[in-house]
Amino acid sequence: MKYIVCEKPGEFLLKEKEAPVRKEGEALLQINKVGICGTDLHAYSGNQAFFTYPRILGHELASIVLEISENPKGIKAGDKVVVMPYVSCGTCIACRNGKTNCCTNIKVLGVHADGGMQEQITVPANILLPANNLSDNQMAIVEPLAIGAHAIRRANILPGETVAVVGCGPIGIGIMKLAQIAGAKVIAIDMNEQRLAYAKEKIGVDHVVKAGEDAVSDISGITNGDLCTAVFDASGNKFALEACPDYMSHGGRFVLVGLSKGELTYTHPKIHAKEMTLMCSRNATTEDFEHVISVLNQFPTESFITHNVLFTDMIANFDSWLKPETGVIKATVTFN
Repeated sequence: MKYIVCEKPGEFLLKEKEAPVRKEGEALLQINKVGICGTDLHAYSGNQAFFTYPRILGHELASIVLEISENPKGIKAGDKVVVMPYVSCGTCIACRNGKTNCCTNIKVLGVHADGGMQEQITVPANILLPANNLSDNQMAIVEPLAIGAHAIRRANILPGETVAVVGCGPIGIGIMKLAQIAGAKVIAIDMNEQRLAYAKEKIGVDHVVKAGEDAVSDISGITNGDLCTAVFDASGNKFALEACPDYMSHGGRFVLVGLSKGELTYTHPKIHAKEMTLMCSRNATTEDFEHVISVLNQFPTESFITHNVLFTDMIANFDSWLKPETGVIKATVTFN
């Protein structure tokens, strides 16, 4: 079978190997579509944390079961499934407390272990969710939306709140829509006016604000001086991450969803005066995936996926997905 491996930063190779053989407790999957994530873009660029090379990327997967043993979820050969790509140990302190998303020994497909940029893959059967009612496009975006769902749940967003989401990439857009579904009013913040227009026109956010020196005053004007009770960073940009507390109200929450490799600096008196709650949000749990699947019909899947190429054309197109001027929001790779 064919597969694509990231040998080192900036280098993909299309190779062939023997198809995998399923072991007990595993499922053998045929991959139909893979979503390209910021993690993949950063890994290719050489600035992804928690990453080693060579690696087969891909953790946003639309797949069909080829082989599986009898299982509690009743999944059988021929079923469409969503893959939760986080393989947790089940025994560490985080797992014992139900926080499998931040397991101390976590293995994320496409990051710590080889992912789905291959025609077939074997995975633990217990990380599959039935998805016969979803299209390939929908299945391929469940995982990034689940990351947003986890962030919303971490922040305990309540109806009527005004929240800011910094970064109108795929994760940020997901957070925006899921915050709306939770009943919040949403302010989208970004430097890219094309992405702000998408957030306004397709997601229906209440307000858009261009990031920069006027952002705080713009947000203050929108909120009558209150600012936002929750601020989500989905950019992973150091300067954006350090600016986020300025958008937050007194008594508010700041949720770090985007990941930066470097150090962040905050002025303690400023964040202390606001009694800021700072929380990180990593990956997602089964509950988050199930929530996304239940509300996916409210998400504009077809406009969200802006680029799609065949598997054999991915290498030639990947560089273009690093460039905002191409208008890319979510790129996907189709296997047949």
